[in-house]
Amino acid sequence: MRTLIVTAFVSVDGVMEAPGGEADYRNTGWTFKDIEFDPAAYEIKGREQGETAALLLGRTSYEAFAPVWPTMADFAGYNAMPRYVVSTTLQQDDERWPATILRSVDDVAALKETEGGPIAVHGSATLGQSLADAGLVDRYTLLVFPVLLGAGKRLFSAADKDKTALKLVEFEAYGNGIQKQVFDVVR
Repeated sequence: MRTLIVTAFVSVDGVMEAPGGEADYRNTGWTFKDIEFDPAAYEIKGREQGETAALLLGRTSYEAFAPVWPTMADFAGYNAMPRYVVSTTLQQDDERWPATILRSVDDVAALKETEGGPIAVHGSATLGQSLADAGLVDRYTLLVFPVLLGAGKRLFSAADKDKTALKLVEFEAYGNGIQKQVFDVVR
């Protein structure tokens, strides 16, 4: 079975919306505004590309990334690997950044049963919540930023569900206040 990894930039209060400057969010770009850049904090992002075999996105993130990521040398690994987008409304993939369209979390569960390496979910707050609620997430790789954002899309849903135990497998704190937290889901 393939490992499903949700990777995210998240505020201390659990918000993950618009970390890089996406439009229509009042705190857009919060990962770099007023937080000193420390390249060591982002080492995990490069490592993820080398350890990931496929990329899984929700429709909104896919539509935001498709025009940009193919032109970014920093994302060469992601651009070369298979991509999947989960959407009930997307009619076709973006030819600039081809992807296989999946229609449900059941399709993701089936994808996990195939041969291959880890599958990373980037951005995609709604998809990440649905995958967690369905018990499909195996690991969380988080960069937690020292800010409280209040409103915004959250990493975890408010669903009333049983407790999920996590095992901290990697942790580091950086001088700029960012914390790397990597948790495996205990089954």
